[in-house]
Amino acid sequence: EVHLVESGGGLVQAGGSLKLSCVASGEIFDDYAIGWFRQAPGKEREGVSCISTVNGESYYTDAVKGRFNISSDNTKNTVYLEMTNLKPEDMADYYCGAGVCDPLVLTQTTVMENLISYWGKGTPVTVSS
Repeated sequence: EVHLVESGGGLVQAGGSLKLSCVASGEIFDDYAIGWFRQAPGKEREGVSCISTVNGESYYTDAVKGRFNISSDNTKNTVYLEMTNLKPEDMADYYCGAGVCDPLVLTQTTVMENLISYWGKGTPVTVSS
């Protein structure tokens, strides 16, 4: 069964940290890069970061660069997103997606929609100010 399952979201104060996990089925993990995306209420889904599970190459959007770190554990078919110095504007539902990892996937919605083939159901992140 093909699946992506996120966990680790929750409530955190501004300046705090959270670590999200995305567990992918083997078929996905072997064939696709994994990315993290987020959607705040009333806003479009946007890219956050992505990583190639083959060579570890990763990209970040400017909004999170220096604060978030993406990593993968290939023995567990899991990709992590470690988020530090969280801000109220980081509050959103966070989704992992499997597809192509490229800066355009993170910055252009049409590219994201075309090149991300599978989505998880999301995990909420709430940041209190």
